[in-house]
Amino acid sequence: MAFLGQEFKVGDVEPSQDFQPLPAGWYQASVANAELKPTKAGTGEYISLRLDIIGPTHEGRVVFTNLNIKNPNPKAEEIGRQQLDQLMRATGLAAVQDTDQLIGGTCSIKLTVRHDETYGDGNEVKAFKAIEGSAAPSAPVAVQKSNGVSKAPWQK
Repeated sequence: MAFLGQEFKVGDVEPSQDFQPLPAGWYQASVANAELKPTKAGTGEYISLRLDIIGPTHEGRVVFTNLNIKNPNPKAEEIGRQQLDQLMRATGLAAVQDTDQLIGGTCSIKLTVRHDETYGDGNEVKAFKAIEGSAAPSAPVAVQKSNGVSKAPWQK
């Protein structure tokens, strides 16, 4: 037996959240976390995203997805890079060099419900698009060549 050091009572904390998958459809979301991680096999890398739902319904719910950016399977890598491109366009980013640049971006996400006998039903992010009325991505800065040397417009 171990003494807990305090008394715990039913009702002292709010009941845990409902972890049922959200209904399929489009939701507005904010990127709350983006982290580069190695694949389980150690042969690639993916961006792990936490997306917080901000509307129009189910505010406060959380959805997770992974974007393969390095993978020995060329098709998996291609799909992951296409998803990253979609996310960048949807959040107005023209270029990304660090996962932190994704954090705080808002967009619409398309969710489906995936049926899995092992893990139970869950959501899967199928697409990203800009929230209607939001700005398009800014264009990258044009680089000019002078005597074969690449220079940004502000460099002399």
